Amino acid sequence: MNGGIQTSIRLIANEPIMKSTSIVFLFLCFALISCKKKTEEEIQEAFPEKTNPNLVHFGYTLVDVYWDDPTDDTDKINYIDEVAPFSNIADLLVISPEDDIRERLTLMQSYDVKGVLHLHELFFELVGTTESMSGSDYDLRTDYKERWDTFISTNEFDTDISALGCFYLGEEPTWNSISTEDFTAASDYIKATIPSIPILLVEAYPAVEALEVPASVDWIGFDHYFLADPATNSDFQAELTDLKSKKLDHQDLILVLDAHYIPFAHGSSGISKLDMDVVARNYYKLANAETDVVGMIGYHWPSGFDFASAIGARGLPSNVLSEHKRIGKAITGK
Repeated sequence: MNGGIQTSIRLIANEPIMKSTSIVFLFLCFALISCKKKTEEEIQEAFPEKTNPNLVHFGYTLVDVYWDDPTDDTDKINYIDEVAPFSNIADLLVISPEDDIRERLTLMQSYDVKGVLHLHELFFELVGTTESMSGSDYDLRTDYKERWDTFISTNEFDTDISALGCFYLGEEPTWNSISTEDFTAASDYIKATIPSIPILLVEAYPAVEALEVPASVDWIGFDHYFLADPATNSDFQAELTDLKSKKLDHQDLILVLDAHYIPFAHGSSGISKLDMDVVARNYYKLANAETDVVGMIGYHWPSGFDFASAIGARGLPSNVLSEHKRIGKAITGK
């Protein structure tokens, strides 16, 4: 009996200590939860709002270009369903004048995305090699006007162009030895037939200095990858300054986002796959700072292109994809 009373007394005597310990434990749990919540909020708040009012286009290359990502288990060559929630433009390859792309464009439209028509094959052909630039030598096809007219007629673009975002003409033209005269002839003819759709020119960074931009071009850009931050890279900034010096008043800039990962190329620059979210954020910050930039196009979405080891944006870690989605939604408003 007495033992039981003594035990009860000891329990009662120790009760404040137990309660105090419990309170401290609960307080620590609450503090940890609060800190975690605050950190998440801070990360969210740290994402830069879109401050460039002209920055309205976002999308990716290789979305609908007949490329089957070799790293997945599905037979898939159209990725519009994957990019559409945070994109409003997407790459679509045209090969021949008879290509009827209306169903492909209608599918894009159903996702509120417009086509970036990749027209290199329609206008230019490989005629040999050269010792300059890329080593490839492309000429304007002699029947380029007939080919373009046929393509317009096949797709009824003489009556409806609502699904078109822009015409991507050439393929790094100066780098691939497309003469200024040839490129201008093609661009001028497109502009004469469908004047309201922007014409996009993207050059390779080593050829920016030699680039001449036709007046019929609307959007210009260049690609330079494997950089942690284009805003602080002196080479990139010099190339951007050079490109801007060639720009006419009516022309705008497109920023080509490094959206892929090549282990030997990015790795040698000290960039890991997990770092590609910071890389994307830095490109977005630059696009915000440059008010001449009207859009960002990521190279590229599916994997295995250029090199078997190349990882497209869809195969990058979740933290990188989350950042791409934040950027795309901020730009497009989706």
